[in-house]
Amino acid sequence: MPGPRARRRLPGEGAAGGAAPPALLPGRGLARPPPAAPPARAAAPLAARAPRPQQRPPPRAVPGTAARPLSLRAPRRAAPGDAVRAARQRGRSGAIRAGGGRGQHGGEVPRLRPGGRRQGLQLQEAAGLHMRQIAGLGISTQRGTFITWHKRTGKPFHNFISWQDLRSTDLVNSWNKSLLLKVIHAVFTVLHFLTGNDRYLAPSFLTFSTHQTSMKLSWVFKNIHEAEEAAKKNNCCFGTVDTWLLYRLTKGSVYATDYSNASSTGIFEPFTKCWNPTLCNLLSIPISIYPPVKDTSFNFGSTDSEIFGVPIPIMALVADQQSAMFGECCFHPGDVKLTMGTGGFWNVNTGEHLFASQGSLYPLIGWKIGEEVVYLTEGSISNIGTAIKWALDIELFTDVNETAEMAQSISDSQGVCFIPGLQVSGDDPYLCASFTGLKPSTNRNHLVRAILESVAFRNKVLYDIIVKKVHIPLRTIRADGGVSNNSFIMQMTSDLINKKIEKPANVDMSSLGAAFLAGLASGFWTDKKQLKKLRRVEAVFEPQKDSEEYRPAMDAWLQAMKHSPHW
Repeated sequence: MPGPRARRRLPGEGAAGGAAPPALLPGRGLARPPPAAPPARAAAPLAARAPRPQQRPPPRAVPGTAARPLSLRAPRRAAPGDAVRAARQRGRSGAIRAGGGRGQHGGEVPRLRPGGRRQGLQLQEAAGLHMRQIAGLGISTQRGTFITWHKRTGKPFHNFISWQDLRSTDLVNSWNKSLLLKVIHAVFTVLHFLTGNDRYLAPSFLTFSTHQTSMKLSWVFKNIHEAEEAAKKNNCCFGTVDTWLLYRLTKGSVYATDYSNASSTGIFEPFTKCWNPTLCNLLSIPISIYPPVKDTSFNFGSTDSEIFGVPIPIMALVADQQSAMFGECCFHPGDVKLTMGTGGFWNVNTGEHLFASQGSLYPLIGWKIGEEVVYLTEGSISNIGTAIKWALDIELFTDVNETAEMAQSISDSQGVCFIPGLQVSGDDPYLCASFTGLKPSTNRNHLVRAILESVAFRNKVLYDIIVKKVHIPLRTIRADGGVSNNSFIMQMTSDLINKKIEKPANVDMSSLGAAFLAGLASGFWTDKKQLKKLRRVEAVFEPQKDSEEYRPAMDAWLQAMKHSPHW
């Protein structure tokens, strides 16, 4: 399949965080190259990004010139005293990644060692910056992972609980089969019919999931006695990764989150912009545990001087998908971002309009800057980079860069279909990945092409849902994440949706978005027009084949998907 070639990275690189849950009850609304150097300044913004716990890409330098953003990452699973690792680029800002929870056992709690000035010295030496040159620090974090701790002592009650954690499976199944949930469906169906208010739409078909923070948090207070007792005395704090990092970087003096991270928990009401008391009462979660919610681009305070040698202002907190949206400069209603990393996320800027949850789509707050509140509609796809990494592990190929050429070397997959399902599901414990249509003539190229085709087919399915449900004309589509480096997937997706797709040179947009937001808050940049001028597009994929040419293959794949659940 002809098409622009794109420089590729390992799948999952630059991927953003876990799937955000559908919006819940009212009260909740249930609901191209790195940018060109700006004018020289004495200080540069620093973006800090916490990772997805299940990935472990190696640190890498981002090419560019002296004043451009740079990714600076700590180990995925930060242990006590782990130092910030800096990519060796002079005079730049960067992103710090801290560890998080993993699987159903949670993860180690990242700790910041008192007297950790050595971290700052390493950062200074590697980036060619003096700490006093840094105008501000922005933190972009994976969503859905959380922790609770004692307000007075700062001691966590448990490890991080990630968005993939399954400990709430029994609780989820119990709720989904309950009579109370059926009553909720009926009541809100009537309310929506009578009022036409979208706040009542999502509860009318509400279903709980193990991915939702609310269910895992409910599990915590039913099973961890120390957390329950502390909450009764108003001594329990809840925080996603951004809140925990802010708390530790300021040595406990600042406890807060931002609107993008809060809205991604499924416990925050996007219509009223407050934590959802109805949902919390329903699930027996104390409403007192939640942090204050601040603007996304905001002066949250400064890091303790022992961390980097000098205090550094923390000027932005932002969830990773929303941060990538900002980094892609998707500032206008109808702008679309497609992130393809470990999973896939389609985000549509809906401007001032908040769309209630509709099936596989859910509303989020993109960012809040002063009086400006930008809403997004999001849909997610699992097992994109995960599937490619699995194929690498079982030696279907030796280098991820080979996959596009392998897929293009044959005219079709010879009827082979790949069914994704590599992640354990609480909804379907028998869910697994599989190939169908295998024949004696099937070879590695057919298997690889089937895996890549499954990504493009799922992009097409979700895009069609967005077009049907989101009544806003779609504008530019911009892709990022490690899998966007695969030219076969990008070209096939463009053909299937019949739309042009842009890919930037730097596909790690979450770090760049955090730097942009911190730079705006610190005055390093004055407006979004300056940010747009920094964008560089490496490749543009335009439709080259009629989508009907893929119809037989996609129909076969859809049929295989239909028969795969609970088999």
